Amino acid sequence: MSRLTRKEKQAHTRACLMNSAAKVFAMRGLQQASIDEVAEDAGFTKGAFYANFKSKEELFLAMLDERFAKRIADIEDVIAGEGSTAEKAQRAGDQFVRMLRADAEWERLFFEFSAYAARDEDFREELVTRYRAMRDQIAHALSAHGDGEGEEKGTLSFDEVALLICVMGNGFALEKLLEGDAVPDELYGTLLTIFFAGLEALSDERAGVAGAAA
Repeated sequence: MSRLTRKEKQAHTRACLMNSAAKVFAMRGLQQASIDEVAEDAGFTKGAFYANFKSKEELFLAMLDERFAKRIADIEDVIAGEGSTAEKAQRAGDQFVRMLRADAEWERLFFEFSAYAARDEDFREELVTRYRAMRDQIAHALSAHGDGEGEEKGTLSFDEVALLICVMGNGFALEKLLEGDAVPDELYGTLLTIFFAGLEALSDERAGVAGAAA
């Protein structure tokens, strides 16, 4: 068996620390969890932690980068896939719910860090930068498969549509976190279906008005 390179060892250490952080943060909470606990759970020293991350916040952002990358890839697959807008909306909703169920602790952690970001300007800027980058990629995917609708979908820009998708996703995730199975899994897909049906109706109405004016 070949020995790991320095770069591979560092990647392994970072992955172990992120996995342990997810467990420790979920169990202890952001404020109570310590870097010592994260390092110990991962089987490393605190020095190994600081060789890879400056703080708990930086570690969380690295975890967020991984999850956002996966989320973007999933959304792009749905948007570029076959089917009507309604079918894609339902698939996107089902996919999102599967993600929530696969890692419920992550949602608790995400909302805890989001609340913390509202009180820490530097961390808020880092979090918002990543959030906007994800929305930009969603907007680009929508535009690329927007059936010739240019810069808009209905009466909204693709940037606004991407923003509202995130708003609806976060709202659904929070309700699901608080009420569990009392919030039906299929409800988010239904919400997305209604949302895109409304956008299409607005687009058709605008086209009709423009045609009548001509």
